[in-house]
Amino acid sequence: MRIALDAMGGDYAPQAVLQGALMAKEPFSKENKEIVLIGNQAIIHSHLEKLGADKNAFEIVHTEDVIGMGEHPTKAIGQKPNSSIMLGFKLLKEKSVDAFCSAGNTGAMLVGSLFTIKAIPGIDRPGIAGFIPKEDGRYGILLDVGANADCKPEFLDQFAVLGSLYSKYIFNIENPKVGLMNLGEEEQKGTILTQATHQLLKNNPKINFIGNIEGRDAFNDRADVIVTDGFTGNVVLKLAETFYELMEKRNFMDPFIELFNYAGVGGSPILGVNGNVIIGHGVSTPIAIKNMLNLAVQLTEAGIVDKIKNAYN
Repeated sequence: MRIALDAMGGDYAPQAVLQGALMAKEPFSKENKEIVLIGNQAIIHSHLEKLGADKNAFEIVHTEDVIGMGEHPTKAIGQKPNSSIMLGFKLLKEKSVDAFCSAGNTGAMLVGSLFTIKAIPGIDRPGIAGFIPKEDGRYGILLDVGANADCKPEFLDQFAVLGSLYSKYIFNIENPKVGLMNLGEEEQKGTILTQATHQLLKNNPKINFIGNIEGRDAFNDRADVIVTDGFTGNVVLKLAETFYELMEKRNFMDPFIELFNYAGVGGSPILGVNGNVIIGHGVSTPIAIKNMLNLAVQLTEAGIVDKIKNAYN
């Protein structure tokens, strides 16, 4: 198994990225897994030597182009075809790697995936899956968390299937419960979007729909998969991440609060594209990078892309 990692992506790249890669290297090597770094070879070698590591510890795909965190995704992709992000997708498309991870420009990761490996036939809009802590110590899926700010009911209907497949094959939940995020439990509540989506979910035989849920149900066990538009999902996810920061400042920690630390999961997969793609937080620490690589392994071993293809063929 070969996992490509954008060495230049993230606010603290390449230092934090390389530290994370080094943390993952030994356990990966024992299981015949490789990490392929993409970025400026001279800079990578220099940082590896500073970290006391062999500069030849990793295979490196060299490039001097980087898409900055503030660049416009579509323009940058067109102007920088040899950027670390676009080379990562090139490797994934050619199947010379099994997954691609980056903590770089989220928009470029999303647009790049759609331009190169493309959406799985039958999927209207791929979504970014976020992970929501549950009181019982596990995680639930929140979909979408930012790929599609504006949605049609059909998109949310597909998010429910994508999230259900992820929960089943990654979290081993045989019949995941799907809830629609709304402002009331009653069927007729909500916006035009949620009302129309409710009818589609209610009649979708591929999912176990339990009805509307409210914000107060995000962290309990009512739903394993929470479906919402990308705007709302991103707000909920960022709010959840803030809990950890606030509790940490107040020196109040317990196992449940620890689950809100984004670094524990490491990244968010783009579900619905023809490859394993994981987007990391821009402020990813070495531990977050290590866990993002581990998440890539999980996706690959579970064959989640093929599971989604089978559901739509």
